[in-house]
Amino acid sequence: MKKLPMHASFGCMFFTDTAGRVLQLRSSIPEHGQLWQWPGGNTDEVNEAPFETAVRECRKETGITFTGRPKVLAVFWQPVGKWPVAKLGFAFDGGQLTAGDIDRITLDPDEHAEFAVKSLDEWAKILDTRGWERLAAVHHAQRTGTAAHVELRPDAV
Repeated sequence: MKKLPMHASFGCMFFTDTAGRVLQLRSSIPEHGQLWQWPGGNTDEVNEAPFETAVRECRKETGITFTGRPKVLAVFWQPVGKWPVAKLGFAFDGGQLTAGDIDRITLDPDEHAEFAVKSLDEWAKILDTRGWERLAAVHHAQRTGTAAHVELRPDAV
């Protein structure tokens, strides 16, 4: 009998502003370093779907209550390594935020120290190569409507 594969899952929301600039949050968790990431997190409950996770974590981390329908921009896969099981994740399209939406963002200080909305050129100067490649893939998926598949191999994490 074959053993079933085991995965942890996560979901995140990918937002741009009305000028197409990307929102990211900088982690305040020391072991994450200065990691920039999108609102989201790990699925906590056994029957919580990744989209539910993304919406819940987005509300908790930014105060944004997303009410739209799920639109997958990217699927991520990370092999066993830092986690005892592989991770499967989904980036969902959060759409465009207005200046007012951005002004109302309230961060959870236990998770994030700051947020920024920057152009792709600005993010390219800040992110490491792998972080930039992930952001560029998801941004391209949002612009083209074609979902991305991203493998987060150990050399890419």
